[in-house]
Amino acid sequence: MSKESGTVGVAGVSVGAGDEESLRSRLFGDESGLRNVGLGLLGTVAFLLVWHLGALAVGGILLPTPLAVAQAFVTELTAPVTFVLPVLGTEIPATRLPVKLVESLYHYIPGLLIGSVLGIASGVAMGWSESLDAALTPVTRVLRPIPPLAWIAFAIIWLGVNHNGAAFIVGIGAFWINFYNAYSGVEGVPTDLKEVAASLGVDDDLTMIRKVVLPAASPSIMTGIRTSIGQCWMIVVAAELFGAPGVGFQIINAAQNLSMDVSVAYMLVISAVFLVSDGVFRRVEQNVLEWRA
Repeated sequence: MSKESGTVGVAGVSVGAGDEESLRSRLFGDESGLRNVGLGLLGTVAFLLVWHLGALAVGGILLPTPLAVAQAFVTELTAPVTFVLPVLGTEIPATRLPVKLVESLYHYIPGLLIGSVLGIASGVAMGWSESLDAALTPVTRVLRPIPPLAWIAFAIIWLGVNHNGAAFIVGIGAFWINFYNAYSGVEGVPTDLKEVAASLGVDDDLTMIRKVVLPAASPSIMTGIRTSIGQCWMIVVAAELFGAPGVGFQIINAAQNLSMDVSVAYMLVISAVFLVSDGVFRRVEQNVLEWRA
């Protein structure tokens, strides 16, 4: 590197001294990022070690070791079962863990989608209309404190011990999460913004909601959707308490048979699926809210 020119040559390319740090970051990675990765690995190893020692202390039946959980995961992943295709009724060969995950998705996805759509629509409507808000606020205050699991009896009576009943429970959880995020997002839209839009010719409610209110409330709405994606996995496990098939039922059934390694393996499956779905939605959220940057 020349003191006079303040440049450095890399592969025959001269760059300014100010660009040296950026070039080093591209070639070798960000030092703080590498440090965080190293600390993360260290923390993970420490956690696994404490878990292993704790399992040895209390016994493998009550708390399985990480190795036992890994072995149970492989067993569940490779155990052959027959899977019946929905609607078609055709039987195809499969393995147990993917089948159980698909069974949970049968009620997770419909419950999440229907509950989110209805929750967002209701929240936007009540957040925008003072009359509707005044009429329905007493009802929402009565129903909101009721946990989704309290509706299990009605789900069984109305829909049966099946995917429909479980989807109903999941949908209730998704509804309230999205309802209050949409409601608070619409309520938080600045009055000045609506007045400016009105002065520019936006003179009807639907246009105001579509062009002004929804974009302004979208950060809160997206937060509600992202929150419900994670929370509804927790509700899935509880919703399968009454016998609906899926990952949650496997966790409960394995624990009742003291197969704690299998139970923990399926718990980690839920964690992995959530991390993937949350990561995908974060990318979608970044694209939708790109205008904020």
